[in-house]
Amino acid sequence: MQVKKTALFFIMFFSVFLFTEHIHADEAIINVDNLNIRNGPGLDYEQIGQANTDEVYQIVGEQDEWVEIQFNNNTGWVTTEYISVRTESNNESPSADTITIQYENTHIRSNPAVDSDIIHFAEKGAVFNVISEQGDWFEVENDEATGFINKNLLGEDKTSSTTGFKNKTIVIDAGHGGRDVGAIGAKGSYEKDIAYLTAEELAKELTILGAEVLLTRPEDEFISLGSRVSFANIMDTDAFISIHYNSVPQLANVNGIETYYYHEQYEQLANYIQKEIVKETDAENRGKTHGDYLVIRQAFKPSVLLELGFISNQEKEALLQTSAYQKKIVSGIINGLGKYFANE
Repeated sequence: MQVKKTALFFIMFFSVFLFTEHIHADEAIINVDNLNIRNGPGLDYEQIGQANTDEVYQIVGEQDEWVEIQFNNNTGWVTTEYISVRTESNNESPSADTITIQYENTHIRSNPAVDSDIIHFAEKGAVFNVISEQGDWFEVENDEATGFINKNLLGEDKTSSTTGFKNKTIVIDAGHGGRDVGAIGAKGSYEKDIAYLTAEELAKELTILGAEVLLTRPEDEFISLGSRVSFANIMDTDAFISIHYNSVPQLANVNGIETYYYHEQYEQLANYIQKEIVKETDAENRGKTHGDYLVIRQAFKPSVLLELGFISNQEKEALLQTSAYQKKIVSGIINGLGKYFANE
């Protein structure tokens, strides 16, 4: 009996020793703000705290899609969807390694997080040296910029899909279309066309990040409001985003961005998206507002309607049609969605 106890002691000792070695090697880097820390590996467990972007925690264990981290002299659990895992090998620079940009205007960010500042738009075909690797991010540099790129933007086999958009279905509704041109801008632009520009760019970026993206109108055609919301309701939709632009011809200088929600439980989605779009674009913040619009009133899934600027303002009308500004809008929408998914 004593022999068995001794053998069991050594097995437990070496198991703890090996596990401790793993602890020192792995760290969790938080990619979003207000990420819930729970007392167990699942959404049903009690929330015991929150983590924010760029915070680093030591990993002590893992189960399914959850990792256990050191937290407040104890441990807690966070989902792997919104973290990057850094190991000792990740900290070593992969010498002489380079990457080639696969998409036009790829985002280079100031830090390895989806809501950090975009400091450069890399051209397709641009080559960067890899300085280091941190989970889902490469730190890169060339003569034009030094920053971080998400591996999911590279379109290569070594890319992993652990962002918060994996397995999410997002329905994008470009307002108006066909014979319904929507608002008309100061210089004659149509709301339907600018809304479609935004929808296309948003669909492209979300697809790269691993989401399944569906468009209520994939081309310039008239689709009834009822058909749009019905489409979102019958799909396994995680978020429904209706895109619009505003116009008040009698007030030519008015500007700003506003986000509408109808159902109270989706106010937080509107809040996240509004805040992040304003942060990215530096546009006037007209806030989030309850709005009685059919496409969000009759929606059974998380839904918002975005008014992304006033095309009756001549200066803003021109800005809204530029690729650089559209990318800022889209980046804000994506960051807001990411924060919502992290806390739903």
